[in-house]
Amino acid sequence: MNNLQKYHVASGSYYVNRNTPRILQAFLGTCVGVALYDEEAGVGGLLHLLLPEPVSEGSSFQPEKYASTGIPIFLRALYDKGASKNRLKAFIAGGALVGPVVSRDLHLDIGGRTVESVMCCLKEEKIQITKSETGGFFTCCLNLNMTNWQCSIEPLGLDKVPNATGSCVPSVYEIQRAIEGIQPIPQVVLKILRLMNQEDYDIKELTEEIRQDQVICARTLKFCNSAVFADKKKIDSLDHALTFLGFKNLVKLVISTAMDNFYGHTGSGYSLCKGGLYHHTVGTAIISEKLASLTAKVKPGLAYTAGLLHDIGKVVLDQYIAAAYPLFYRQLFEEETNFLDAEITILGIDHTKVGRDLALRWSLPDSLIDSIQHHHKPENAVHHSTLTHIVYLADLLMSRFHTGLELDRLDTETLSSRLRTIGFSIEKFCDIVDMIPSGAFKSEPQLELTKC
Repeated sequence: MNNLQKYHVASGSYYVNRNTPRILQAFLGTCVGVALYDEEAGVGGLLHLLLPEPVSEGSSFQPEKYASTGIPIFLRALYDKGASKNRLKAFIAGGALVGPVVSRDLHLDIGGRTVESVMCCLKEEKIQITKSETGGFFTCCLNLNMTNWQCSIEPLGLDKVPNATGSCVPSVYEIQRAIEGIQPIPQVVLKILRLMNQEDYDIKELTEEIRQDQVICARTLKFCNSAVFADKKKIDSLDHALTFLGFKNLVKLVISTAMDNFYGHTGSGYSLCKGGLYHHTVGTAIISEKLASLTAKVKPGLAYTAGLLHDIGKVVLDQYIAAAYPLFYRQLFEEETNFLDAEITILGIDHTKVGRDLALRWSLPDSLIDSIQHHHKPENAVHHSTLTHIVYLADLLMSRFHTGLELDRLDTETLSSRLRTIGFSIEKFCDIVDMIPSGAFKSEPQLELTKC
């Protein structure tokens, strides 16, 4: 199984094919995964659902993310490949109440209602359900091996426990040295971050600053040519990139390219998959930008940057979490310890405080320091409360609806009041989920930076 290519089916999408040397995977928390296969025809696929049915008129309709509309599309794709309804077998997973769980989670029960919708659709089609592991309080991974049609449902993160070598509690001195050892953030990025806090700034001056940093400029052009505009004329200069992207998108791309270099140094501590920490932060940034646009209370560009930087403290602590993984996992999922408390118990400090120290060292604006330090408890942010609440909500949405990227757990104990702070209500929570830009859930969300 380990020799086969693994294909991540992102939230709100599906994959269907004939026999191929590939393992389909869906990382599931509140979302629901459906694997269907016809072994005799050699056809199968996996569908990753977010919601039971369409709920919001304000979002772009994407039928694959709803059970009521996604299941029929998924089945039609299977039939078109040669699958027979009478031979199809179904595996269903997900729909969990990802902890910490409060009464509000039970009231919303998005995952439970999605499971019910899936069951109803499959029952109407008279498709055999071979196995169903839904509900509960834990995240899981639904796997479908497309060479032999073996399907499995496994707890997320548990596979890393036996491979860990034990705990290694760092001293305060060691953590401080680790903070000092993080390479300085490029000066051009620092200047961009500071200017974004101002009402007016000179676009020409800022573009010239980007142009003078050869490393950042080269990385940005490489990214443009390899991903976003791969099918268009080659972009060979910053001015060319500026023409295609526009200034705001170019700035986002420059910042994201620089941050990729920081998150790229993390190993197998917080991340549950390769590049998981960076993937999560880019997704959080995309959602933060969308929420800022909806509320019109925070500049979208600032919200994007705050989302991108919110977990920067994990870059410092990742090596220590990797060494103490069994203890950390047990604290979170067996003893149900609060995430920050688990970090403090094991490391003596949590990632929000380390992130704050790193942000102070870089002389970042107060708005970004606030959102880094308080994104788990946004009501503690006195000066930039709205921005911090937006980052908290974006982080929560990524953790609940695109799980499997990293170890993290945000509580929803005061979700109602936190939503009210930025002009939303708990009754409209499904609408908020529905408005998440699809780019946030892509297997490589950074490719969607200029489209959201």
